[in-house]
Amino acid sequence: MRARTVSPLDLDSYQRAARVILSNHLVTQTYPDRLALPLLRRWATELRDDLLDLFGYRLEVTETTARLFTVADRLTPGTPARTATDRTFDRHRYAYLALALAALGRAGNQITLSELAEHVATEAAQVPGVTLSTDRAADRDAFVDAVGWLAARGAIVLADGDAGGWASNPGAGEALYDIDRSVVVALFRPPRALQHLTSARSLLAGEQPGAEDEVIAYRPADQREVARRIRRALVERPVVYADELTDDERLQLALPRTAADVEELTGLVAERRAEGIAMIDPSGRMSDVRFPSTGTVSQVALLLAGEMADRVLDPDAPALPTRPLPDSGTDALIAQLDAAIPRHGVFEQLADEPADTVPPAEFFAPADDSPDPVRYALLDDAWLTGAVDELVHQFGRTFAAQWQADHTGLRRSAVALLDRLDLIRTVDDGVLVLPAIARFRGVVVNIRERTAQSDLFHDPVPGGPPTTAEHPSAEK
Repeated sequence: MRARTVSPLDLDSYQRAARVILSNHLVTQTYPDRLALPLLRRWATELRDDLLDLFGYRLEVTETTARLFTVADRLTPGTPARTATDRTFDRHRYAYLALALAALGRAGNQITLSELAEHVATEAAQVPGVTLSTDRAADRDAFVDAVGWLAARGAIVLADGDAGGWASNPGAGEALYDIDRSVVVALFRPPRALQHLTSARSLLAGEQPGAEDEVIAYRPADQREVARRIRRALVERPVVYADELTDDERLQLALPRTAADVEELTGLVAERRAEGIAMIDPSGRMSDVRFPSTGTVSQVALLLAGEMADRVLDPDAPALPTRPLPDSGTDALIAQLDAAIPRHGVFEQLADEPADTVPPAEFFAPADDSPDPVRYALLDDAWLTGAVDELVHQFGRTFAAQWQADHTGLRRSAVALLDRLDLIRTVDDGVLVLPAIARFRGVVVNIRERTAQSDLFHDPVPGGPPTTAEHPSAEK
């Protein structure tokens, strides 16, 4: 491991470089900032070796880009592309993004926004269910969001004009972009030709659609690859729970060196519990979701996490019902993605075998001595509603105005955040509380009262400015 050869004086710089590329995957001269690429270029050789050895990731560094080619062990809907205003991409934005990339790859050094829209509209007309009409404001807004995503990463650079003006009135507004071809090429480099795939399952590590390959997957695991899979989980998931792993994976998770290697490379700190491991980032810059954080939803989520932990761990309260974790939903997600594959675009002669080919039934038969699944405490919707209503009653005056009257929306947003952080698992009638939520037990709220200020030379009067809340923090 090359990190062990880095001098103590340079180790912090090396670990920052590792965190940058693990959290961004693509680094350009301007994205995520102007300091990132020089930092990665300094440590390119060492990082290339360590990322391949520990995770199986491949790192390519050029003068203008750094691209990390990762390995997917599972599909998750929790990390979507987002717009500049933090809206989640929908299927049309994803389609426009892919078609815009294809158009940029064939363009020259510059392109106007209207020209790019024309190319995308032409290509979209050949894809069932996808259209781009510049006469529709919704289509223009979605297209500009996709273009903004590319601009934020440096694939295109605004040379003149304004994309917002074109979105408002394409007849009067226009924008001219310089194309950075190296970034365009680095952005989309799939591990396999997409026209050869009949199922999204083929993009997962160790997953092959043919029956013969599926059978091979059930042979004794390569322990080196199992260790890589666990290290990947440690840097990609908020929490790695032992109960969700296979026997080989649980053994690797329990080995001290597995998490220690990740700590040494990244500077993250492993927080170990009997149920699993969470990697904590003291810098607060590696995760795409900071928690605890500012904002009403994050504050309420933190307070709600404390209430959940107190309720589950309260020895004097009535026992809660328990349930095993529901199915991860990976198969359903893959089925949804497979249903969207344009079949007429698949090269049948080079395509994989049908994705529904499965190994013999004996490979799926559970062992007679397989343990019962772990069960987790259930907090139903009524309890969640009451808990959020009480939090609003206590601290509502410090919340953003949009949430003070929308208790239901606030509850859903707070629960969704906790679910995304693997602190709970949402089910149809409530949530299952997962063990890592115990680290937020005993949340302390400090409310700072703002003294009323006199107006010019007038004395303070009763009923001055409202109070403001200091963001709640979790005491660990």
